[in-house]
Amino acid sequence: MTIPRLIPDNPLKFIRRCIKRRKVFWTYHVNMRLKMRSISREMILSSVNDLEIIEQYLEDKYFPSYLMISNYNKIDYHLLIAVDVTGDNVRVVTTYLPNPQKWEPGFKIRRKNK
Repeated sequence: MTIPRLIPDNPLKFIRRCIKRRKVFWTYHVNMRLKMRSISREMILSSVNDLEIIEQYLEDKYFPSYLMISNYNKIDYHLLIAVDVTGDNVRVVTTYLPNPQKWEPGFKIRRKNK
């Protein structure tokens, strides 16, 4: 039996609400990466109002997920967030500083491979 994949009516609003209410799970992967990539939980929690969805992966492995961009003290960073509508929470899967060689200026559009 397949469990239906629930997608929020307004994913950005759902993600912001969960983060503001601290309904956030930090995956093992992101916990390993935060220090390595000079990104802190505080950066993510403090810049919640600047979050913007740039890609969506509705068929991701466990939950629908969204690649997002945000800015903290003039530092742009990406984060991948999975949404668990049934559990009313989000999971921060990973975060990183976007590579300018892989992203167009503004870091919202991937560069095309030439």
